[in-house]
Amino acid sequence: MKDVAVVGGGKIGSMIADMLSDAYRVTVIDRSQAQLNRLETGAHVERRALDIAEPGGLEAELAGKFAVLSAAPFQLTTRIAQAAKTAGAHYLDLTEDVASTRVVKQLAQDAGTTFIPQCGLAPGFITIVANDLAARFDDLLDVRMRVGALPKYPSNALNYNLTWSTDGVINEYCEPCEAIVDGELRETPPLEELEAFALDGVAYEAFNTSGGLGTLCETLRGRVRNLNYRTIRYPGHAAIMKALLHDLGLRERRDVLKDILEHALPATLQDVVIVFVTVSGRKDGRLVQETYANKIYAAPIGGRMRSAIQITTAAGICAVLDMLAAGDLPQCGFVRQEDIALDRFLANRYGRRYAAEAAAPAPALRPAAA
Repeated sequence: MKDVAVVGGGKIGSMIADMLSDAYRVTVIDRSQAQLNRLETGAHVERRALDIAEPGGLEAELAGKFAVLSAAPFQLTTRIAQAAKTAGAHYLDLTEDVASTRVVKQLAQDAGTTFIPQCGLAPGFITIVANDLAARFDDLLDVRMRVGALPKYPSNALNYNLTWSTDGVINEYCEPCEAIVDGELRETPPLEELEAFALDGVAYEAFNTSGGLGTLCETLRGRVRNLNYRTIRYPGHAAIMKALLHDLGLRERRDVLKDILEHALPATLQDVVIVFVTVSGRKDGRLVQETYANKIYAAPIGGRMRSAIQITTAAGICAVLDMLAAGDLPQCGFVRQEDIALDRFLANRYGRRYAAEAAAPAPALRPAAA
């Protein structure tokens, strides 16, 4: 049984520890003993209160571990990755932060272990799906990736509840977005290029957010005409967030916005994750389109109700760890999400959480007034 460490004892870290505890010896690391005491897991896991900013502390804790999985805020990504390299542990994370991933890639260049960032939902699973669909075409035209983690029962003006990291949500709403437009790599502004669509009779909107593409722009550059990623929300959400971030200047006061959101928006376990990818191009000289659409709902796991975003995010990183441990992935260097085979991922004991086939018809996307 391999020893692994999970950094971060929040909702996602708890779910990861719970999933892995039957097959791995798990240590959860968090700077807050109070957070560790209320860890949402019934499984037996070791708990270590540790300020990872202290020099040498995290490196010592990771010594002898097979891997470390970061479920910490994106600001800590590079610190944990550096400690993993020093300790000789494999490294996996969930970050959507583009700058942090670039640092992780640099650390992996001469490492003796494997570095696999962006192992969650988006980036992560959606990247694996998009690359799998793209590989089926002789010539690619357009790749459109859409993901949303939404409350089943929205009840406020934002039509939103906090289902994962508040820092992560704010970061993806504020940072530049990568895209390929007419064959050229571009930076596009967040919260823009609003589109509307319906799925199963429910209306949604989608708009640019940062980080969801992972490294796919780099991988498909020169092969695809248009590639973009947008976050799905209920209608009206983007307009209010733009007012808060731009008109009220909270883009420059993210701590204030975080405080507002966490005191105004309740958390919920009653949520749904929507994964929607459309790829068009040519096969055997014909113009065709393929679509993947899936909804994952909250469900009880191990006698405890878990949100859909907990399940999908934790299942992503746990499946990749399991594939690494089984020798299905390279044992050193940098591994992109698009290097992971979709069929192998879905066959994995953790990846099977995503395996339900979507029955919904593909919705039509149309631009909407911002």
